[in-house]
Amino acid sequence: MMKTPLLSALLLAATLAHANPLAEALTAYDEGDLKAAARGFTASASQGNALGQFNLAMMHLRKELPGASDSQAWRLLQRAAGQQLALAENALGEMIEQGRRGKPEPKAACGWFERAAEHGNADGALATATCYYLGRGRKQDMAQAHRWYLEAAKAGDVGAQYIVASMFENGLGVQSDERLSRYWYDVAARNGDVAAQAKVKALRERDQAS
Repeated sequence: MMKTPLLSALLLAATLAHANPLAEALTAYDEGDLKAAARGFTASASQGNALGQFNLAMMHLRKELPGASDSQAWRLLQRAAGQQLALAENALGEMIEQGRRGKPEPKAACGWFERAAEHGNADGALATATCYYLGRGRKQDMAQAHRWYLEAAKAGDVGAQYIVASMFENGLGVQSDERLSRYWYDVAARNGDVAAQAKVKALRERDQAS
């Protein structure tokens, strides 16, 4: 009996899904089956899949594999970063910053964070902003700090939302803008930032008193 086109498409989709080691590995990891996850991530990584390489590296870093190795994690992350995977770029920066590649090197760490930020990674944006804000690994530059804190704030980081509000309020790295300052304090407050909630309350009371 001939298969209908729809049935054939469904069978093909099922076959492809079953043959996807990364998808199976992610499911296994979520279910706590680390051995199956490791097999799947290893198979995916061997196929050159950047996410497979990244996830296998994370298992190494979390010591979830027999013979887990920071050096192996580094090699896997380098391969994934070579494909411009922002998650891997940020993880390389974290390894350097945490001293998991020898003595911490702020300049090198910030370099990876900034690459991750440029490829849309929110954690990378936050870390890059901090590099510029503190002048650690980068020459202190409040305009660049504001730029990247704003990207992290837009991505939902509550701490960055408060900092952006403060920078707008005080004209730090950006022209002072009361409207935008209030906007970001309000966003941070609604997202649970206690300091922002106090700031919003103080501004409201000031408005009522004037």
